[in-house]
Amino acid sequence: MSGLENMIIDMVKSWFDTMGWWAIVIAMAIESACIPLPSEITMPLAGWLMVAERHLGWPGVFVAGFDGALGNLIGSLIAYYLGVYAGRPLIERYGKWVLLTGKDIDRAEAFFENRGEWAVFISRLLPVVRTFISIPAGVARMSVWRFSVMTFVGSFIWSIPLVAVGYKWGPEWESFRAHMRVLDYPIMAVIVLGALWFGWHRVQDIRTAAELSGD
Repeated sequence: MSGLENMIIDMVKSWFDTMGWWAIVIAMAIESACIPLPSEITMPLAGWLMVAERHLGWPGVFVAGFDGALGNLIGSLIAYYLGVYAGRPLIERYGKWVLLTGKDIDRAEAFFENRGEWAVFISRLLPVVRTFISIPAGVARMSVWRFSVMTFVGSFIWSIPLVAVGYKWGPEWESFRAHMRVLDYPIMAVIVLGALWFGWHRVQDIRTAAELSGD
């Protein structure tokens, strides 16, 4: 593991020592507020230190999963409202520098209106993507109630297996994390390719619009 990851592990362990169950809520809220504190570290540690070490059994796994989902919901709502109140003005003012326009926001609003529930739900089950879906949902002004329900349910489903890994394998969960880390790379590759695809098409749209206006 990297020195940074070891530092995060030590920090989260100290939080569990001092704050107990609230440490799960706080750590997961931080992750969902778009701050890099991976749940792939927090939740297995919770399964090991908060459940297995205290002999709480499988009921403890579900309690930890609930706390993780609650923290995800809190952090996601912070990011969501950041998108609501700051996202559109920033895009309308500075979006041209990253090839975004008001029309793109209109398209996003239509997407989240029609398919937002599934987009939010599925994103909560994916590394990396799950951390950042809240801001575009807020920019598009997706229904906050639908957003909250899908965020909580998806986050709960995501959290339970991670807690279970820590509960069943204790200190050996770090080996599991090393194997799971390889999944981060193809997901990041898809995101980068998607951004390149979007940028290329936006440049083509801009060129076409310029040619038409020139005629």
